[in-house]
Amino acid sequence: MNTHSTDTVEANYTPALGLRLLTPFYDAAIATFTRERTWRARLVEQIAPQTGMRIVDIGCGTGTLTRALKQAAPGAEVIGVDPDAQMLGKARALASAEGLAITYVEGFFDDGFIAAHGPFAAVTSSLVLHQVPLEGKAAILRSAFRSLEPGGRLHIADYGVQPGRLMRFAFRNTVQRIDGVEDTEHNARGVLPDLMREVGFDAVEETASIPTPSGAITLFRAGRNTTGEPR
Repeated sequence: MNTHSTDTVEANYTPALGLRLLTPFYDAAIATFTRERTWRARLVEQIAPQTGMRIVDIGCGTGTLTRALKQAAPGAEVIGVDPDAQMLGKARALASAEGLAITYVEGFFDDGFIAAHGPFAAVTSSLVLHQVPLEGKAAILRSAFRSLEPGGRLHIADYGVQPGRLMRFAFRNTVQRIDGVEDTEHNARGVLPDLMREVGFDAVEETASIPTPSGAITLFRAGRNTTGEPR
């Protein structure tokens, strides 16, 4: 794909937990099998939201991260985007119940969304990219680069390289059983940092690897320190 073409994300996606009938159990499953409180707290600390900061959460689901960001910095502008109307309905209800002003957009993180809502100081995504085909991962990262203002940062929490036999076993028998092997295996082989660099990010680093019952979740950080076009 050349650098002047428009990336589009296919109008289909993997439902939460792989099957739509499991969507009502998503929050409980994530909390139980991913040590969610631990890695989400680390991710919020890494993002370091501040008043006036514009932050977008790609594939925000039921909005757990968006609420945590807004609670940490009430003066930040937080936007969540997700194609799943059912998940977004729950996100809006939970944010409203907590009195949090968060914008939720139903759709994909594509050029249309970026034109309407960007640019951002921070782009984040958690437990999304492992479900996406390789070219889809690259397209999302390319869009993330394009949506950031110069000096902006990308923050990701997702499954990466699985250190040791126990984490590899956990990953194979939970994540790959639910989401399949083809798309998830790229993450387990460590593709994400290379993809980030290929689309234009610099200062790419892995900031934490957190063992969980479903495999190790890695936190990544990368920057857009140039004004050039994404590759």
